[in-house]
Amino acid sequence: MAGAWALGAHYLPSVRTRALWWFTVFAEAAVAVQIGLGVGLVAGQHMKVPQFHLFYGFIAFISVGLLYAYRQQLMHRIYLLYGFGGLFVMGLGIRAMLVAKGG
Repeated sequence: MAGAWALGAHYLPSVRTRALWWFTVFAEAAVAVQIGLGVGLVAGQHMKVPQFHLFYGFIAFISVGLLYAYRQQLMHRIYLLYGFGGLFVMGLGIRAMLVAKGG
C-alpha cells in the first residue's frame, strides 16, 4: 500500500503528506523485522526452509537498502523511486510466500 500511495503522490500533490513517509518507514521496518525473525528461526531453531525463500528475503533486504541509498540522488523523482520500489518489495514478499507454500 505504501508503494501505491507513493506512486499516487507523484501524480497528485495533495496526497504528499508526512503520513506517507511514516507509513513507508513502517512498511520497510516490517520487512526488516520479518527478515530478522526468519534469520532467527533458521539460525537459532535450525528450521529447514526452501532456498528460494531465503533468496527472496535477501533480495528484499537489499532492495530496501538500495531505496534508502538512492534517495538523495533521485530526490526529483523520490515518489517514483519509493512507489515502484515499494511495489517491487511487495512482489518479492508475495513470491516468497508462494515459494514457501510450494506454489
